[in-house]
Amino acid sequence: MPEQVVWLILLLPILSFLVISLLVKPFAKKESKLGSYIAIAAIGTSLALSLWTLVETLGAEHHELHMTPIQWLVIGNLDISIGLMVDSLTAVMVVVVTTVSLMVQIYSLGYMEHYIGINDGTYTRYYAWMSLFTASMLGVVMADSLLLIFVFWEMVGLCSYLLIGFWYHRPSAANAAKKAFIVTRLGDFGFLTGILLIFAKTGTFDIGELHALAGAGALAGTALTWAAIGIFSGAVGKSAQFPLHVWLPDAMEGPTPVSALIHSATMVSAGVFLVARTLPIFAHSTTALTTVAIIGAFTAIFAASMGLVATDIKRVLAYSTVSQLGYMMLGLGAAGLGVAHGGEPTVELAKAATAIGIFHLFTHAFFKALLFLGAGSVNHATHTFDMRLMGGLRKVMPWTYYTFLIASLSLAGIWPLAGFWSKDEILAVALENQPVLFVLALITVFMTAFYMFRVIFLTFHGEYRGGDPEAHGHPHESPMLMVLPMVVLAALAVIAGLWSTGGGFAEFMGEHHAHAPGFFGVLTHGLPWLSLLTAIAGIVLAWAMYEKKWVSAEKMGSMFKPLYTLFLRKYWMDELYQDLIVKKVLLGGLFAGMQKMDTYVIDGTVNGIAEGAQNEGKVLGKAQTGQLQVYGLGIGIGVIAIILALFIFT
Repeated sequence: MPEQVVWLILLLPILSFLVISLLVKPFAKKESKLGSYIAIAAIGTSLALSLWTLVETLGAEHHELHMTPIQWLVIGNLDISIGLMVDSLTAVMVVVVTTVSLMVQIYSLGYMEHYIGINDGTYTRYYAWMSLFTASMLGVVMADSLLLIFVFWEMVGLCSYLLIGFWYHRPSAANAAKKAFIVTRLGDFGFLTGILLIFAKTGTFDIGELHALAGAGALAGTALTWAAIGIFSGAVGKSAQFPLHVWLPDAMEGPTPVSALIHSATMVSAGVFLVARTLPIFAHSTTALTTVAIIGAFTAIFAASMGLVATDIKRVLAYSTVSQLGYMMLGLGAAGLGVAHGGEPTVELAKAATAIGIFHLFTHAFFKALLFLGAGSVNHATHTFDMRLMGGLRKVMPWTYYTFLIASLSLAGIWPLAGFWSKDEILAVALENQPVLFVLALITVFMTAFYMFRVIFLTFHGEYRGGDPEAHGHPHESPMLMVLPMVVLAALAVIAGLWSTGGGFAEFMGEHHAHAPGFFGVLTHGLPWLSLLTAIAGIVLAWAMYEKKWVSAEKMGSMFKPLYTLFLRKYWMDELYQDLIVKKVLLGGLFAGMQKMDTYVIDGTVNGIAEGAQNEGKVLGKAQTGQLQVYGLGIGIGVIAIILALFIFT
């Protein structure tokens, strides 16, 4: 396969961004849709090339394609190159990113025109930024060095800032964009620190070389643990894991198609991908792996609890994203611990372990994108995201209802949909390596099924609660431009999990090591039934409460009011950050102390020196009388002093 073909996967969206920004937006008519057509053509071609790359990788030796790097910079012994890494992990991720991006951009043809029109130039701006966003994520998954990953990583953060704040004239959108940018920068500081620690230890940024050094045992000890935790902190920020999860629910201020892309195949997936890419390094530190598993499991149940009570459909989906990302982190951490405890953690075994978390990322991307597109379709019909104002929409929006139902069943982990296969692999590896975390994960299965079918029953069942239909017209099905991408994603949400049957996905990720203890194939006959029955129990409870009304949701809320309030107020995490950490610790403490230091120490020293010199000048100035006899007296006294000094000291 020509290397140029692989490069085109990345370059086409970049060229699309440049053409739309530099040529279409300045020179085309404002009502032109040319920018959208260019963006869709570029990402469609990238998808075709990604599928070609996947097929070639499936048949390649070790499931890797050799790529020649391009030398960029040489400083002494440091040789920095720009190159692409095409292995099984890359091949899977480029297909996920390009597939979801194409579906979202086609959907946007109908959705964005409905909301912003095409006469003010924002339509073209939207497609330019979407192209750059997709290109940035492709750069993250294809880069062959940690340094290059970091460059594209920051571009992903920039694009998310631009797209979350797309409607920047809204204060809520502008604030959400700033919040996302600042919070993720905290994690990025740790990521950069981890990269520099690894470079200081090894003298290289190249991922292939780092994997080889890790396999040879050259990476070990406390420095490695801190480097791995630093890298993981970057993933915590991007993938919205506790305690840096607070930005993601507010990111709902961006256009709904943007949310679909962020939550499925770009920004939040970048953190999980980063841990998977560096798992051969993590495999030599059980401390780092345990940290990954614990943070993942806690985030999964923590975020799911907030999804139980949210009334905004997009926020429920946002909490489900945070929760499912926690699942993926748990899968990577627990599988990595299986490698670390199983003897010498080879690179091949570590790569095979990535299959546990990455397979859930693979399936999750399709049904989560579908859920957000479904939420956008509902909003298109009702002009609200508040589920309390919905109801009965299955009668007028059958395509949206059935595709949304498929995605919800998949997210809940119902057989034989994609989510069932990927979720159960994580449960299996958690049970084997971290039994306590397995219990948290199983509880999360129940909660996930409950809140997703709470959404189904509140939104699509019962009677329409939208008030006066004259306010926004009667609800109606979305146009085919919006329905078609949802149907495609629904099909993928059904069939994507079949890749795991017979160990196919695991063998692709780690060859013959796929069936080592702790990987695909560890499922017992009891575990799938346990997880399936747990999910069904959650669905039945939601049905009893919101469809049949046998159990009053209001009474349940009153009965467990402290918990209900805790979940509704999001554990007061926003208040903790804003009122305590930002206002009191930073503004009232650190920054106030720095201001005083600047005023009294820095400025005081500078001003004191200046005033001292000024006063000294005034004193010396008094001696400058302009009288010759005074100068003569001074000269005489000086000569006598010199003679006396010579006499005394010699």
